[in-house]
Amino acid sequence: MNKINPFESAMTQLTKAATVIEKTTASKAAKKSLQQKMEILRQPKRTVNVTLPVRMDDGTQKIFQGFRVQYNDARGPYKGGIRYHHNVTPDEVKALSFWMVMKCAVADIPFGGGKGGVIVDPKSLSVDELERLTRAYGRALADIVGPDKDVPAPDVNTNGLIMGWLLDEFIKVQRQKAKSFGKKLSKSDEQRFRGTYNGKFIKDGGSEGREEATGLGGLFVLEAILAKLKLKRKLTVAVQGFGNVGYNVAKFLDETGFKVVAVSDSKGGIYVPDGINPALTLACKKKNGFLAGCYCSGSVCDLRKGKQVTNEALLELPVDILVPAALENALTKENASRVKAKVVLEMANGPTTPEADAILYKKGIPVIPDILSNSGGVTVSAFEWEQNLKGEHWTKKYVNAKLKAKMVSAAGAVWNASVKYKIDLRTAAFVVALGRILAAMQ
Repeated sequence: MNKINPFESAMTQLTKAATVIEKTTASKAAKKSLQQKMEILRQPKRTVNVTLPVRMDDGTQKIFQGFRVQYNDARGPYKGGIRYHHNVTPDEVKALSFWMVMKCAVADIPFGGGKGGVIVDPKSLSVDELERLTRAYGRALADIVGPDKDVPAPDVNTNGLIMGWLLDEFIKVQRQKAKSFGKKLSKSDEQRFRGTYNGKFIKDGGSEGREEATGLGGLFVLEAILAKLKLKRKLTVAVQGFGNVGYNVAKFLDETGFKVVAVSDSKGGIYVPDGINPALTLACKKKNGFLAGCYCSGSVCDLRKGKQVTNEALLELPVDILVPAALENALTKENASRVKAKVVLEMANGPTTPEADAILYKKGIPVIPDILSNSGGVTVSAFEWEQNLKGEHWTKKYVNAKLKAKMVSAAGAVWNASVKYKIDLRTAAFVVALGRILAAMQ
């Protein structure tokens, strides 16, 4: 169990940004208003704990615990993923919900922030058990979510199938409520309710481009920041994490001319100096069940081309770009001094502790923060929500063009703030986000 409290890290980041804003706040009245709003932002608006009794396949009943944290809705409905993980904790969910508030504000989309989770190892459940658990969670949340209240999406170990079950259960509850009043849901209401859950399959009202949006958004942000840093392409990259986000960012970087030389998953990683072929590597991993030996470069997989590395060693490889795309707290005060990359692109949530941030900043290594770099997923979730509310379906080309415009604009705002206030990129991202949130708070 990780001993670093993610919510304490989040509050450290918030305090740092608030200090920057306070220095530019002149009047006593404005400073008092700022302090009052900051007190509000230090705690979530609502935390919901739910108990989920689920019938297992053998006929027994098992009780699961779930959470939903609704942090702040000053800029719009709460927004944030749902994760199924055996180590989900209230502090983790609280921190992630806070970061979602910031992320939506940085991306300048009309949402607040929230986050949900169920304490479960989904791999230990059958498909039927997983569906029954999901539907129980969906019923438990039905009164507090909705297209104008709270709009959840997938996160760790959840996907379009699970979002579809949650949406179906939500609409069933709404039909039952209407029936109890002798009414029937209108077609327009049913259509609008589809905006309650994002990350759905296309058939359920999902958006084109949602699956790869986080990885593609990361590429757009990285290119925008590299242009400011005047670093050219043909740069080497190591990616820690080879799930949906890690794979997609590796694929897009490879296609754009970067050389991805290392990737890893929870079991370990591989280092291929000639550069991996992401698609072949993923196919090899699926066939073998692990990355070891999947030294796929060019069009072939050859054992002589690479070697195994641990997740810890991958973070310290001599590459240009390091991409932590797994779980929280990968970079800490223990290993930050050994990072050799020129730039860190955070694709996981909270992969760098405040202590590691300070070390990397002193070393002159820019850290492109998670609330900017992995905001592509929530941005396309916002596009999905908008499409559902309007009864529209956009093409992937149109979605990706809108995504690029949003990411480039966000990266520019963060870069400009870092230059204006002479601060690191993370603090700059928080300053940009906080300015927008404070302006929206009553």
